Amino acid sequence: MAERIEVTATLRGPWATDVGTRDHEIRIDEPHSAGGDDTGMMPTEAFIASLAACFCMAVAWAARKRELEVPGLSVTVTAHRAGNELRYERIDVDAHAELEDETLARLVERARSFCWVSNTLAAGVQVEYRHTTSLDARFRK
Repeated sequence: MAERIEVTATLRGPWATDVGTRDHEIRIDEPHSAGGDDTGMMPTEAFIASLAACFCMAVAWAARKRELEVPGLSVTVTAHRAGNELRYERIDVDAHAELEDETLARLVERARSFCWVSNTLAAGVQVEYRHTTSLDARFRK
């Protein structure tokens, strides 16, 4: 696993951004109701999608380590907004598979420690905001 991940978002429309890392790119946008063109997921949907994808992979990994198959594996993540605040107060992660309840419960419990996204959320993370400009110094006032 990489020690550092770098992702760059470039504005492409009123709200639309193309977000890229390595050789991959996705479109993030806002729906028409928020002034966007609805050409991609909202940033909050992509955030929650990252948790869903990572946890799904973690459950699959936990199953492979035990030489188990997980037919029909899916993970649904539901974020619950904190009133009128611009954040979520609770996130529910629901795993589903065509397995006995006890077997899936053990895989989910084991997977929790292998999901980078949920580990980051659970531990908290320092976020530092910086800025740079490419504006030529001659044009600064």
